[in-house]
Amino acid sequence: MAELKLERRWIIQRAASALKPMSTYTRLYSDEQGESHFADVEIDFTSTDYAPPAPPLSLSDFTHAKQIGFMQAPAGWSSDWHPTSARNFFVVLSGEWEVTASDGESRRFGSGSALLVEDINGKGHTSRVVSDIDSLAVMVEMAERS
Repeated sequence: MAELKLERRWIIQRAASALKPMSTYTRLYSDEQGESHFADVEIDFTSTDYAPPAPPLSLSDFTHAKQIGFMQAPAGWSSDWHPTSARNFFVVLSGEWEVTASDGESRRFGSGSALLVEDINGKGHTSRVVSDIDSLAVMVEMAERS
């Protein structure tokens, strides 16, 4: 039953992403007891004259980051339980991932999906590449929260 629910959520997410630009991202965090959970975060946009004379763009607030890199993982790659080593914003460019929080919820992240990984404490999460192709992702290490 949980597998069917996960598959239905994935189909709905893929269909919705094809219809409109991303306006949310997923956050993976740990609570006070070290249990990790997912949360959907709404992105607030403001019309901004970012690069005049170009027309205004809708931009979100900027967030400080430490560094950026790319991560490649082969099809079929998987991990055991682990917390993240740092706050990372993970954006999938190709392939598809399945991430399971320690509370048991699993979510899939395909091309164009964004995940803020903040479960630094506790049991953490598992990750695996579920696509038939290798995955390429952008990893942005975020600055410490103030």
